[in-house]
Amino acid sequence: MSSKFNSEAEDAKLASVRASEEEDLARVLAEKYNLPYTDLGIIPINMDAVRLIPEKDAHEAGAVAFDKNGKHISLAVRSPQNDALTRVTHELETQGYILEMYLMSETSFNLAMKHYEDLSLAAGSKAGTFDISGDLLSTLSKELSTLPAIRQHLTKSLTEKKQSEISEILEEILAGAFGMRASDIHIEPSEDITRLRFRLDGALTDVFSFDTHAYKFINSRIKILSGLKLNITNRAQDGRFSVLMNDSEVEIRTSLIPGNYGESIVLRILDPSQISLTLDNKGIHPKLLKRLREEITRPNGMLLTTGPTGSGKTTTLYSFLTEVYTPGIKIITIEDPIEYHLKGIVQTQTNREDYTFASGLRSILRQDPDIIMVGEIRDAEVAETAIQAALTGHFVLSTLHTNNAAGTFPRLTDLGADPKSFASAITVAMAQRLVRTLNPSTRTMRPSTDEEKEMMQRIFSTLTDDSLRPSSFEQVGMAVPENDEDTGYKGRVGLFEAIFMDEHLGEFLRPNPSEGEIAKEVARQGYLTMAQDGVLKALSGETTLEEVFSVVDLPRG
Repeated sequence: MSSKFNSEAEDAKLASVRASEEEDLARVLAEKYNLPYTDLGIIPINMDAVRLIPEKDAHEAGAVAFDKNGKHISLAVRSPQNDALTRVTHELETQGYILEMYLMSETSFNLAMKHYEDLSLAAGSKAGTFDISGDLLSTLSKELSTLPAIRQHLTKSLTEKKQSEISEILEEILAGAFGMRASDIHIEPSEDITRLRFRLDGALTDVFSFDTHAYKFINSRIKILSGLKLNITNRAQDGRFSVLMNDSEVEIRTSLIPGNYGESIVLRILDPSQISLTLDNKGIHPKLLKRLREEITRPNGMLLTTGPTGSGKTTTLYSFLTEVYTPGIKIITIEDPIEYHLKGIVQTQTNREDYTFASGLRSILRQDPDIIMVGEIRDAEVAETAIQAALTGHFVLSTLHTNNAAGTFPRLTDLGADPKSFASAITVAMAQRLVRTLNPSTRTMRPSTDEEKEMMQRIFSTLTDDSLRPSSFEQVGMAVPENDEDTGYKGRVGLFEAIFMDEHLGEFLRPNPSEGEIAKEVARQGYLTMAQDGVLKALSGETTLEEVFSVVDLPRG
């Protein structure tokens, strides 16, 4: 018995084979002309780019501009040997555009040409920014301020079959991140799905899952916006782009690293409106804050703040700079990278080649600054140069990677600094962590357990200033989530400790004592440790003991 011939299936199979052969031919031609190949069937097309070339000229030239990032234009062509194409590229270059040319197949060209039908609906964007038609981003971010709202919007976009709708996924992701005040966006492909997560108040939160098709669109769009190479997937790439929101630019830092199932993407959001550069609301204890304000007005010396990545060190230094800045002094920074732009302050950025922390710091000293901020002391050369600057009439601020304030001095010694110079150069060694704060509208207090009381009493046993000792350890803050998606926390606050240089400490540091010995020695100064600061905040209902104990070292024994 003969089987029935399925003509539709065979036609579809034949069409698929022909399409594959056509793309293979385009790849071969791309190699021949020494051009990168692109498939516009899987890459979102920027309507602002499309409108740069009139439809008639695009048709004659066999060329379509498919993305635009500032003055950089991505141009897909059928063949580079076309007189009409020469006229088009000359016109764009005359307008100041920088072209990156790709070779595409006829199918890609036909798909791209269809976008001219939608040009009247597309919104313009300002040069160098990713704009979602005027105030739409601001409006959308207000709508997408909860996880259910974000999921609903993304689900709707993914059910649409139009490419223009799929390309809006990145817009919704960004708007949702702004609406929820996320600091980072994580896009992580796995075997079957791609997971979207936001970092909210320092903790990663699952938001949504995409299929591979949507991930490819998002990946390509992010790469194009960030000025990264589309065809590089086997090594890390870093880039950046800006988003226009409420007439101010929010900078997005892009990081891609290769993985088993695709590139893992992290977008770091640097939103100036979400950062406070005042010292009063950082959670610094009044006694410590008063002393710090005195120390940062010194004409020379060095203030070092320590802690792990993401603990807010640079933001604290920015707050100090903002506090002391006046038109009568010159402040210069060297950073990697510049995180936020400060008014009236000269900020420079390393390029890790000919302008490093070490060479940049030496150049800065020739500019006659009063105050210098070095993003991080990473090696012996930077440590020595910074110390010399502090000894020769400059006030230097920098960061260091250690666990606590007492670890600052052994770490500098490990980098090759002379402990004998610490007394004259270093004035303050700080350490800090960030903990989540309780939502003020839902938080409550709970009784402390006997074990917690014992731990808190042990933590305060080394405090020499009795006026800072809590009167009771009976109750601590407790998180009360509003729903299954909520954590009971909202925002973050810092835990701080500091060591101040004095004559006795300077002598004590000369033989290079251990971190533990230094911590015992400086207890006489009477300032809170990070653990003590955290416990006080838990006792006041500002945070929880669980949060505090997750970020600070507890005393043993």
